[in-house]
Amino acid sequence: MERLFDGAEWDFATLQRIHDACEEIALGELGLDVYPTQVEVITTEQMIDAYSSIGMPLFYKHWSFGKHFTQHEALYRTGLRGLAYEIVINSSPCVCYLMGDNTATMQALVIAHAAFGHNHFFKNNYLFRQWTDAEGILDYLEFAKRYVTRCEERYGHALVERTLDAAHALMAQSVDRYRGKKKLNLRQEEERERRRRDHGERNFNDLWRTVPTGPGKNTAELSVDRRRALLGLPQENILYFIEKTSPRLAPWQRELLRIVRHIAQYFYPQGQTKVMNEGTATYVHYRIMNRLHERGAISDGHLLEFLQSHTNVVFQPTWDDPRFSGFNPYALGFAMMRDIERIVTDPSDEDREWFPDIAGTGDAMAVLRNIWANYRDESFIGQYLSPRLIREMRMFQLHDDPAETEGILVEAIQNERGYQQIRRQLARRHDIGWIDPNIEVVDVDLMGDRRLILHHNAVNGCVLEENDTRHVLQHLADLWGYDVLLREIDSSDTVLKEHVCHPRGAILAAA
Repeated sequence: MERLFDGAEWDFATLQRIHDACEEIALGELGLDVYPTQVEVITTEQMIDAYSSIGMPLFYKHWSFGKHFTQHEALYRTGLRGLAYEIVINSSPCVCYLMGDNTATMQALVIAHAAFGHNHFFKNNYLFRQWTDAEGILDYLEFAKRYVTRCEERYGHALVERTLDAAHALMAQSVDRYRGKKKLNLRQEEERERRRRDHGERNFNDLWRTVPTGPGKNTAELSVDRRRALLGLPQENILYFIEKTSPRLAPWQRELLRIVRHIAQYFYPQGQTKVMNEGTATYVHYRIMNRLHERGAISDGHLLEFLQSHTNVVFQPTWDDPRFSGFNPYALGFAMMRDIERIVTDPSDEDREWFPDIAGTGDAMAVLRNIWANYRDESFIGQYLSPRLIREMRMFQLHDDPAETEGILVEAIQNERGYQQIRRQLARRHDIGWIDPNIEVVDVDLMGDRRLILHHNAVNGCVLEENDTRHVLQHLADLWGYDVLLREIDSSDTVLKEHVCHPRGAILAAA
């Protein structure tokens, strides 16, 4: 293959050659399936701006984005933080932002990493296929930006900002975690918003007509079971419940909540696939860059530059290193992909015992493509973390529970039983049902003061942080318009703690 570039300089013709060479290897040799790619070169300031607005190319304005921009810029200018070489958007076409300061070698690396590694994972992984609409996200973001701007012009910047503040605080608890609803189609959302406005507030107030206002209704007619069924309780998607049933929000505020929860749902799969997503992209760029070198497209010097950057990305500090803060998803994901490749092509007897379905089958890319399509971090680690990799990464498990024993004990080591336990516990640390708070709306006191009642199912007795809980509940009470009660309960339904919050009324002032 002809040399793609010489030295560090590049132009757009060079980027095109790099992209085409990577595409030939990715599609022809690795068998990847990707969205069309849109490569854009941006400046340092634009990269920081993308950081600050959750990496989306179109987004509405909000004060928090400006705050984040100032923080990131100050850290970058003082040398306390570097910037990513790229940002990639899960859309069709797949938008890849490249830093203008990158060398030609780094542009080749990030095109291989983002335009083909991440792109393939976005298009093929089942979570992204179920929960995101890559075809419609850019159009929907454009609609959201226009809608927020119109609301600010009509209802005032301050009120819109307070509504978005409250919605942002509840984003993490405003996703549908289980499949069962129709797939989100963002292209239809703008038209649906117009139809909802035509109906007006009457559509949102139907549930509240069940509140007794005169003779003929009694408590039995509004039993707990009937009330909960009418309201669709319990409900884990808090913004969805507020949007549909809050008795006091204006229609435009409900649409803002809808926009925020759609965006939260869009990012939901990324939180469950960090190790797999980054591991896939790192493995793909490693294969492509080495193949480019084998074919003479990049020089030995460029390969060494690439390997230095790659090594920094997959660096994993040891447990006693001051820099250790858990497992680097790039390091763990890449190591597991390489280990699976070894198991498929050159297995040991131990591998054949632990992985009989894939050991020695010979086609590593076919196995990896199947894994990339059908697993998330928790199931991927639980299924494919091998004893050999556990030994190589020197994994072990500590037990620290003052209620059971004094001091810290080594609970799992590198033996047959320990391998199973280490793999199980590491997988659990990536299980969203285990690490994220499970909070649900369980009831509303329609007969009385309309208090909203929520339950937090505390895993292993772990209750919520007091200060954060108070601030988030305040935002929820402001949106609901009445008191909010949050009970923290354990597996035996024992109430561990209660939090009560009263609305301030600021959000509802002009509704």
